[in-house]
Amino acid sequence: MPPKLAIMTAFFLQPIAFGSWLPQIPGVQERLALGPAELAIALLGLPTGILLMLPFAGQLVGRIGSRNTLLYGFPVFLALVPLPVAAPDIVSLFLLLVLLGMGLSTIELGLNVEADIIEKRGSASIMNRCHGFWSLGIMTGSLIGAGFLALHTSPALAIGLLSLLLVPVAFVVCRALPLHEMPAAETQPRSSWRLPSPGILGISLFVFGITMTEGAVADWSAVYLKDVFSTSGMATGMGYVVFAMMVSVGRFLGDAAKERFGPVVLARICLSFSLAGMLLVVVAPVTAIVYLGLGCVGLGVSVGFPLAVTASADLGDRPAAENVAILSFIALFGFLVGPPMIGFVAELSGLRSGLAMLLPPLLLSMLLAGLLRRGHSA
Repeated sequence: MPPKLAIMTAFFLQPIAFGSWLPQIPGVQERLALGPAELAIALLGLPTGILLMLPFAGQLVGRIGSRNTLLYGFPVFLALVPLPVAAPDIVSLFLLLVLLGMGLSTIELGLNVEADIIEKRGSASIMNRCHGFWSLGIMTGSLIGAGFLALHTSPALAIGLLSLLLVPVAFVVCRALPLHEMPAAETQPRSSWRLPSPGILGISLFVFGITMTEGAVADWSAVYLKDVFSTSGMATGMGYVVFAMMVSVGRFLGDAAKERFGPVVLARICLSFSLAGMLLVVVAPVTAIVYLGLGCVGLGVSVGFPLAVTASADLGDRPAAENVAILSFIALFGFLVGPPMIGFVAELSGLRSGLAMLLPPLLLSMLLAGLLRRGHSA
């Protein structure tokens, strides 16, 4: 299997099981009798685990290599995915999501570093397409999860079987990734706890509003459709499916668009779509408009994180694995801030107002898009 195909397949496989969990969130909320604020607190577990693990994940990838990180990390991650849906109470839900977040941060860092290595050793950009396959994978998982709802299947059993089926496939794909020696700077990673440089800080702030929006749509789109528009079954999970589908479209087109327009213009065009789409979601009178808005938001945020990964890896002020870890640590703080912010605002004035809180961070991302020029190679 060619290296580019192997890494793209790995990006596709990683989020399938996780995507099948997302449509189950309203059911878990109902089973545990959680209000919006309580659900927001429970959902903090995932980003908390991500943020706790990322400093160590950066050093781990630097020491054992991205290929080995994926080879050993996939089974652990897939074993953790089915656990939150079976949580008996809010405390266990939070703790299980912390564990899942720790596994997620490690494997996603490994994927991004491996993609960057393969891209640099090839002759064409692949980062956006890799993330496009990731979006296609999470869309596939969300469709599977919505199908579980339609069939009234036990979520824990269904997601567990799905994860079990994915383990051998992931192992074969990761074994097909190329063996390569890490550059000397990569084999002696410095501490990820150092203060970030101004360059990586700026790029991370650019992606902050984008990741906040991605996390918020993942956590709240199904709840929004169920609570505000009284959807049920598969229709509840379809909002995220539409979002993820358009993220995939944007990312598959992103590499060619980057070559034509450059990262700055591309990011600003896309963020215009995200701002318009979020406005549609907030004011939508019917479900169809919500789907349309979520599609625009998905297209709008599609290329932000891949562009930021490339820009941070190209800074050259420290090893690429460390810079990508710092980017992820700061940027994924959006996942930590977004869900509770929406939940607490929703508790006071409804989910429409909660989702409207995403508009200022998206506007900030648009204003900071010029920082991506640093990572653009002519």
